[in-house]
Amino acid sequence: MAVAVAGVLVAAGAITYSVAEDGAAGAAPPAADSADAGFARDMAVHHQQAVEMSYIVRDRTADEDVRRLAYDIAQTQANQRGMLLGWLDLWGLSKVSSDGPMSWMGMGGMTDGEDGALMPGMATDTELNKLGTLDGRQAEVLYLQLMTDHHKGGVHMAEGCVARCAVAAEKRLAQGMVEAQQSEIDLMTDMLKARGAKP
Repeated sequence: MAVAVAGVLVAAGAITYSVAEDGAAGAAPPAADSADAGFARDMAVHHQQAVEMSYIVRDRTADEDVRRLAYDIAQTQANQRGMLLGWLDLWGLSKVSSDGPMSWMGMGGMTDGEDGALMPGMATDTELNKLGTLDGRQAEVLYLQLMTDHHKGGVHMAEGCVARCAVAAEKRLAQGMVEAQQSEIDLMTDMLKARGAKP
């Protein structure tokens, strides 16, 4: 596990360095209202909820497959969140914006943030609270259902960055998110089926 964590940290440093290299030739950093900045801000928030959900379910089930998936999601998305916030620091941009979530995709105002669901795919506060009251198979099923929706929203957002972002390393990270999260959606669909449930 230590080797795997070290590998993730090295990869994170390499990607952050490559972002610095993208701007090393005198190119201006992304503007505050750019897709690059918007994606970094919004995906950092989106990822934070995935991390939170994953740690909740790890305490609510003894199933090793679900616990392993939750741990992988939490570690991966916490690492990516750190990169996204680090890039905003590197670019000298605020981590918050007066523009609504998803404005950089032309989707501002599509979600009203009611009950804590700020972006497509995000769980509501009510759903998170319910997850924290369940145990065993019930917790597993709700987690897998919520995370499937969460990943679908994340894939849509990452595809938006692939299409709109200008920083090459950020586009590569976004494409990696699309591929990894789609694979996890397929896995979670199978895990739900094994538990007699659907996404």
